[in-house]
Amino acid sequence: MAGKIKQLIDKIIVERSKGNETISNITRAKLMLKGVNPESYTSISSDDEEVIARLRQISAEMGVKI
Repeated sequence: MAGKIKQLIDKIIVERSKGNETISNITRAKLMLKGVNPESYTSISSDDEEVIARLRQISAEMGVKI
């Protein structure tokens, strides 16, 4: 299934920011600092298990359940 990475990124951002645009931007920056650029993935991007595992780890560090 293509686009799973984009879905995970979006869920992390939405859960963490809860509608606050500033926190949303900070979360995007944190993801970039941790090696995942949210702008690089779209709904048609192929899924990479390593990136998915990294996103699960990052979400756990941020306290977000995905």
